[in-house]
Amino acid sequence: MITLRAVTKQYGTAVAVDGLNLDIAPGKVTGFLGPNGAGKSTTMRMIMGLDNPTSGEALINGKPYAALRHPLREVGALLDAKALHPGRSAHSHLLAMARSNGISRKRVDEVLEIVGLEKVAKKRSGSFSLGMGQRLGIASALLGDPEILLFDEPVNGLDPDGVRWVRELMRSLAEEGRTVFVSSHLMSEMQLTADHLVVIGRGKLLADDTIDRVIARSSLTAVRVRTPDGDGMDNLVGRLEAQSTQVQRHEEHEILVSGVSVETIGDLAYQLGIRLHELRVVEASLEEAYMEMTANSIEYKSPKPAAVGAVPLQEQQEVEA
Repeated sequence: MITLRAVTKQYGTAVAVDGLNLDIAPGKVTGFLGPNGAGKSTTMRMIMGLDNPTSGEALINGKPYAALRHPLREVGALLDAKALHPGRSAHSHLLAMARSNGISRKRVDEVLEIVGLEKVAKKRSGSFSLGMGQRLGIASALLGDPEILLFDEPVNGLDPDGVRWVRELMRSLAEEGRTVFVSSHLMSEMQLTADHLVVIGRGKLLADDTIDRVIARSSLTAVRVRTPDGDGMDNLVGRLEAQSTQVQRHEEHEILVSGVSVETIGDLAYQLGIRLHELRVVEASLEEAYMEMTANSIEYKSPKPAAVGAVPLQEQQEVEA
């Protein structure tokens, strides 16, 4: 288990991580989300002992990383795929790591095969593509067969087949009872991979819950109701609005209702004697729920794209002159 207790990290007057409390449990894939500059990489570096918290503590199975006797056997991490000597082969890189932690040479060959690099094991890592570098980083994390694994953007540079392979690997590791903590900006992939989500913004915790509950809390998750009964629809809308429920009319016989369960709406329609042709939950995507949650935590917001064919302001001024 990974444990964070009131972890804060300051750089001068800037607060990168602000009083973070987390328990990253085994047996599930925990996704770690947040905008650029939210403090994700800093948090992972503190867990791995690469940065020291200004206050609080980051623990691995109850101990700081520095107190682990054979760290690679307890925790493996891919934080920066480029953090290796470009002149070393993949095999030499892993072998050096293995010898530092009493890991057998046989295990080096095993992890190279797991990540699909056995045929290029003797090639210099500096000649690897971005995707191959990611695979070598994953092999490094798996080398000590650890119970705890951290991955920062593990699918960066991988093709669709590689992305699916990483997804299946993450899930299989969690099914074995390991703690898997994964940071990513790919919302669609995280929705397919993660069981649990931790979301931070400006260093503060925004969410720590199952992926289903994070999505369900979004205001964009609603219940679609459709009925051929126009008068009945008016009665239903009136009753719902009387309960301060948000109702949006889409068509004459269709509404979207937020903030109330599908069961409640079904019971109310039954009481009013309304015949329904559709009653179902329309879920927000993880991306939509995430964007809504972090809207006030984005440090650098992207400008709206200019309309195609729009004349730049400078050219307009020149024409007017």
